[in-house]
Amino acid sequence: MEKFPIIQTERLILSELKEKDIPFIVQYLQHRIFSDLTSNIPHPYLESDAASWLKMSKEAFDNHTGYTFAIRNKEDQIMGAIGLHDRDDDKAELGYWIGIPYWNKGLVTEAAQAVLDFGFKKLEFNKIFATHFLHNPASGRIMEKIGMKQEAVLKQEMKKDGEYFDIVRYAIFKY
Repeated sequence: MEKFPIIQTERLILSELKEKDIPFIVQYLQHRIFSDLTSNIPHPYLESDAASWLKMSKEAFDNHTGYTFAIRNKEDQIMGAIGLHDRDDDKAELGYWIGIPYWNKGLVTEAAQAVLDFGFKKLEFNKIFATHFLHNPASGRIMEKIGMKQEAVLKQEMKKDGEYFDIVRYAIFKY
């Protein structure tokens, strides 16, 4: 794929991250909860973090190692992001976040289902997996809603800010 794909759902447009999104990304990710609930979002979240993330996302696409989609409403306003990464062994990891004003509206579930379909049908992955911190069960519920099954609880799997955390791993297969 030369051009970044665009996926449309009933309520959403999933498309490439853009420079114009940076102020919104920084605004959304200022809330400490994003750092507390994810392994890779720092606090405080700075404009330089967003710019670096956009650059890394573009490089991953260019190298065919990842697809990071902005989650947008039909008015093209960014609300969050979702992606597939690590193409080794015909599998990829799903990750996502969405701004607090858009929580509990089913938007991440809708986006995740579309990205799973894209991963299996267009990219021909055999397996897509995702993880969440044990203290973030809401993320696990999204994984279950899109058909993922829990594979394992990995004890003290992640170290963040000097503390070890258990993570739960979910997966779904093509067939």
